[in-house]
Amino acid sequence: MRYKCLVFDHDDTVVNSTATIHFPSFEAYCRLVRPDAHYTLEEYFRKNFDPGIMPLFLDELGFTDEELEGEFAFWKSYVKTRVPKAYPGIREIQLRQKREGGLLCVVSHSMQETILRDYRENGLPMPDLVFGWDDPPEQRKPSCYSLEQIERRFGLEPDELLVIDDLKPGCDMARAAGVPIAGAGWANDIPQIEAAMRESCDFYFKTVAGLDAFLRGEG
Repeated sequence: MRYKCLVFDHDDTVVNSTATIHFPSFEAYCRLVRPDAHYTLEEYFRKNFDPGIMPLFLDELGFTDEELEGEFAFWKSYVKTRVPKAYPGIREIQLRQKREGGLLCVVSHSMQETILRDYRENGLPMPDLVFGWDDPPEQRKPSCYSLEQIERRFGLEPDELLVIDDLKPGCDMARAAGVPIAGAGWANDIPQIEAAMRESCDFYFKTVAGLDAFLRGEG
């Protein structure tokens, strides 16, 4: 066991959700409130990475407060009836971590209820702790709060954790907490995102198999 605790992001790290759920939800809502706005999946990935989803909604699309609330409600309803699939190999990594006596935690911007549902539906081992969008804004990524709570709860030092994330807030959180960070690069194949994550992370993996080999001490 290379790390006592693996701290997984959720969307596009554990489950393939942007391409199959979040982007289609975004497209469907835009057809209702901004029918002239058109984006490709790659454009959505790029903008979600930088500057982020809220600047896209507020600055680029100019959503009003009412439209923003409508988008959130539309997205929650869309997600509730659709379960993304876990990436092949993730289950095996997580099962081995638990089997060897390690810890498994989740720090995500998804709702805790959605995260736990996705774990159940994909046959993944239940996490020891989950931090999600339900938490107060000041405690969400990129805040260090969740990592500090994990360390305190289980008596761990920062170098005994590994954060696995596909986006910059996860990198910023890990860096601020002094926790190693592995970039998850298997959700898309966009050079600009890969370059930025390689620069920000301690490790970067284009495939789940690459992460698996690293955790088994083969890389």
